[in-house]
Amino acid sequence: MNPPSGSHKSSAYSSPLISDVIARNQRIGIFSSFTRDVDSVSSRLESSVLNTTVLAPENNEMAKLPRKPWEDPEDYRILGAEAYAGDDGQNRAKENLKRFVEAHIVPISPWKEGQRIKTPAGSEVWWESRDGRQYVQPGNVEVAEVADRVANGEVWILQGVLNYAR
Repeated sequence: MNPPSGSHKSSAYSSPLISDVIARNQRIGIFSSFTRDVDSVSSRLESSVLNTTVLAPENNEMAKLPRKPWEDPEDYRILGAEAYAGDDGQNRAKENLKRFVEAHIVPISPWKEGQRIKTPAGSEVWWESRDGRQYVQPGNVEVAEVADRVANGEVWILQGVLNYAR
């Protein structure tokens, strides 16, 4: 039997990618929006050839941060209250946000327990299981759940934030 005329396989039917699913999860909406502000990360999440594990902090964990992810106490110490004013300040804020987001990106998937990997931000992370739960190290940050498994990786929801200080 022949398919109906005009029908053919299309890329519209390809498997979903992290970029397709991450924005749908309201528990990680704040972090998800930040991934779109960092070109290197958004292009990675849209790539069908670069597998990634996203370690996305829950919104309530983002709200608990002592400062915004684009702020660095060192910038305020050196430059004062105007640290993020003007073009130079905006560039500083953009680099700080990039470091924060990249600290939560693991450039492989699947990611095996105990496997130490450098994030794009340059920090080394790994995960371990204890008492039936998963924890990302260093920092002992609990994984609430693996929310999505798609063609180019996984989205893990964290009950905490990884260290992103420089």
